[in-house]
Amino acid sequence: HNSKHRHVGKMKEGYTFKVKICNQNEKSADLPFNLYVYFFFQISKDEKYIFCTCGSRVNVLEISTGKIVHCIEHDDQEDITSFALSCDDEMLVTASRALLLKQWDWRQASCTRSWRAIHTIPVASMTFDSTSTLLATGGCDGTIKLWDVVKQYCTHNLKGSSGVVHLVEFHPDIKRLQLFSSSLDCGIRLWDLRSSQCLVVLQSHYSAVTSLSFSPDGDTMVSSGRDKICTVWDLKTRQAKRTVPVYEAVEGVVLLPENTDLSEIGVKSKDLHFITAGSKGVLRVWEASSARCVHTQSLPSTLTSEEEEDEELATVTAEHNILLYQLPGLSTQQQFVGYSDEVLDVKFLGKGDTHIVVATNSCQLKVFELLTNSCQILYGHTDTVLTLDVFRKGSLFASCAKDRGVRVWQMDGDGQVRCVAQGCSHTNAVGSISCSRMKASFIVTGSQDCTVKVWDLPAEFPTAGEEIHQLTARATEKAHDKDVNSVAVSPNDKLLASGSQDRTAKLWSLSGDGTVGLLGVFRGHRRGVWAVCFSPVDQVLASSSADGTTKLWGLQDFSCLKTFEGHDASVLKVVFVSRGTQLLTSGSDGLVKLWTIKTNECVKTLDAHQDKVWGLHPSRKDDRMVTGSADSNITVWADVTEEELAEEQAKQEDQILKQQELSNLLHEKKYLKALGLAISLDQPHTVLTVIKAIREGENSSQLLEKTVLKLRVDQKESLLRFCAVWNTNARNCQDAQAVLQVLLTHLPPEELLQYQGARTHLEGLIPYTGQRRAQSQHLYIQNNMKLKKLTPMNQKLVKPCPK
Repeated sequence: HNSKHRHVGKMKEGYTFKVKICNQNEKSADLPFNLYVYFFFQISKDEKYIFCTCGSRVNVLEISTGKIVHCIEHDDQEDITSFALSCDDEMLVTASRALLLKQWDWRQASCTRSWRAIHTIPVASMTFDSTSTLLATGGCDGTIKLWDVVKQYCTHNLKGSSGVVHLVEFHPDIKRLQLFSSSLDCGIRLWDLRSSQCLVVLQSHYSAVTSLSFSPDGDTMVSSGRDKICTVWDLKTRQAKRTVPVYEAVEGVVLLPENTDLSEIGVKSKDLHFITAGSKGVLRVWEASSARCVHTQSLPSTLTSEEEEDEELATVTAEHNILLYQLPGLSTQQQFVGYSDEVLDVKFLGKGDTHIVVATNSCQLKVFELLTNSCQILYGHTDTVLTLDVFRKGSLFASCAKDRGVRVWQMDGDGQVRCVAQGCSHTNAVGSISCSRMKASFIVTGSQDCTVKVWDLPAEFPTAGEEIHQLTARATEKAHDKDVNSVAVSPNDKLLASGSQDRTAKLWSLSGDGTVGLLGVFRGHRRGVWAVCFSPVDQVLASSSADGTTKLWGLQDFSCLKTFEGHDASVLKVVFVSRGTQLLTSGSDGLVKLWTIKTNECVKTLDAHQDKVWGLHPSRKDDRMVTGSADSNITVWADVTEEELAEEQAKQEDQILKQQELSNLLHEKKYLKALGLAISLDQPHTVLTVIKAIREGENSSQLLEKTVLKLRVDQKESLLRFCAVWNTNARNCQDAQAVLQVLLTHLPPEELLQYQGARTHLEGLIPYTGQRRAQSQHLYIQNNMKLKKLTPMNQKLVKPCPK
C-alpha cells in the first residue's frame, strides 16, 4: 500500500526527556547545572559536543557544525542501554545489553578498558561524581554499584531498591558522599556512601521520578515526576518543603541560576524558581514559594544569533530533536534533528539552494542549512504535512497537509523562515501542491476530496509581527473521480496538469479571470498516477504511475509518445533535468533512475535507499538533486558528469602520450624502459609488442633475460599475469613460454609463490602448455614421416653416372 495519506504512527508532540542548563560564565565543577549527567544525551563541560545514543552507538555531535565527529560502538553490536561522560570530559563509559561496561577515550574512539557489570540484567542508568573518580550504575535488577574508575574496582553494592533503578545522581558536594536514586517504587533513596546504608526514602511522588536538580549550596533539591507534580526538598531536614502541581507529566526539571536577571521569563523575585519540560511540549517557569507558573514558552519560530555571555538551555523532544535555547528569553539558538521518521517530501530552498525543507511524518516542517546541518523547525500545520513546492526564486515555498490546509512560507536574508499566508477550504486531506512558475502569483492544490483549487497570493506578504494573510480559493474544480495525487503548473503559468488514483492525467487551462477549463485527458496507465510534470522546453507532459511505468504525452493530441519501463514497483516521482533531455524518476523499490529521452535508455540507477523514495528535487542549476525516503534518510547527490568526462579525456590524453613515448623507446631500443612503461599501461597486447621486439633482435635470449630480471617485483607480477593470457593463443604462446622460461629458471619457487595470484596463473598455464607441447610433437612426427617417404624416392631418381 503506497498511500502517503495513511497514518504511520506520528509521535506525540512535546518534550519527553531531559533539560539542562549550562552557564558559560561559571565553570566550576561544584555547580549543579554543570553536571551534565542525563540518560540519552549529555553535553560536554566545554559545551562543544553533544553525546547521544543511537542503537548500538554513541554519536558525538559537534555543536558548531552539527556534524557527527566521533562514533563509539561496541564490538558485539549490542544496543547501548546507558552511558555517562565524566565531568572533566576525559572518560566516556557505556553499558550494553551484553552486561559489559566499557571505558573509552572518546576523542580517539578507542576502548581503553572493559569489565563485567556484575549486574544480572542490563544497566539502566549511570552517572559520574564531580571529581570524575566514582561511577554509579543503576541496574534493572534493583541494585546500585559504585566503581572507582581510577583504581578499577567496585567500591559499593547498594541493595534495597525495588525494580529498575532508572535514576542515579550524586550530591554535588562530594564531601557529603551521598547518592540519590529512584526506582519503580516512586521513592527517592538517599544513600550514605561511608556506611553503604540508605539514610531515608523521600516519599512524595506516585509515579516515576524523572529528574533531580540541586541548588548551588546543595541544601535544596527539586524532583519531578510523571504524576504531574514537582517537589521542593529541604536536604537538611530531609522533608518536602513544597509540592507544586504542574498539570503535566514532567520529564525534566532544573533550578534557574540565582543572581541573574531573568525578568523576561517572569522571574521577578529572588525566590527559588525552576523550569520544567513535559508532555505539553513547551517549557514553563515556576515560582516555588507560590507554586505559580510565571512564564510559558511560545513555540520556537526563529533562531537567534549566539551570545557567548548568556546561559543556555538544552532539551530533547519526543521527536528526537535537540533544541538549544538562550536565557534569559528562552530564544531558540540551535536545533538538531535526530530522527526524521518517514520523509514524505523534500525540496531545495534559498537563492543558492543553500537549504532544504523536509516534510516528514509530522505536522512540523524542518528546514536544514546544508553547510552546518543546523535545523529550524516550523510550526503551523496541525496534522501530517504531505507535500511541498518551491517558487522559482527559491525564498518562498508552499506546503499542504492532512489538516486540509495550505500554508505559504518565506525565508529572509538570514535564512529564517516564517509563515506569511494560510488557507483552508478543502474538505479532505490536501495531498498535492504546485506553485506558479513565472512569478509568485498563485498556487494550485489537489485533494482527496477529488477537487483542484487555485489560490491567489497577495502582491505583498505581511512583515514579521503582522497577522498572517488568509488565502481564499479563486477557483474550485471537480477534477477526478478519485484522490488527486499530483498537480503541476506549466512554465508559462497557462496550463495545469493533474494526476489521480483514477488512472488518468488531465490537462487544464488556467485563464486570467480565474476559471479552470478541461482541455484533454491522458489515458494509458493501468494503475493510479502518482506524479505529473511539464517539460521546461517542449510541449510534452511526463507522468509516473503505480503500474511501474513513466510515460511522455504530447500536449497537442494527448497521445503517448514514449514509455519508460525499469522500476519494479510504483514510480512515485518524475522530473525533467538536463534542459528537458533527461528524466529522473524515483520509486517504491528505493531506486532513483536517470533516463535519456531520445533513446529511452536508463543511463544510471542510484541505489541509496531501502524504502519508498517519496521526495525527489533537482537544484535550479541542475548540478545537484536531493532525495528523501520512507527509510528516514535524506541524500544530496552531485552531478559528476563533467568531472567524469574531464577524467576520461585526461586519461585518453595520457594514454596517447605514453603510446608515443613507448614508440620512441622501442625505436631507440631502450627495452627496459619500454617494457616498464607498457606494463604501467596495463595493456597485455602492448607489453606483448615489446616482448616480440626484444625477441626479434640479435642475442634475443640473453637480451630478454637481462631485461625481464631487471624489472621490479610488481612488474614481474603483472608480466606473469600477462603470460597466462598470451599462452591461451597459439600465435603468442612462444613469446609467453620464452618469458616463463626466464622467470622459472632464475627465480626461486618461494619468491614466485609470493606474487599476487601466482598459484592461479601457474595452474592456468599448465593445460595450455601441455596442449601446445602435444601439438608440437604431432607436427614433428608428421614432418619426420614426410621426410622418410621423400628420401628413398630421391635416392632412386639420382643415379651415379657410368665411367
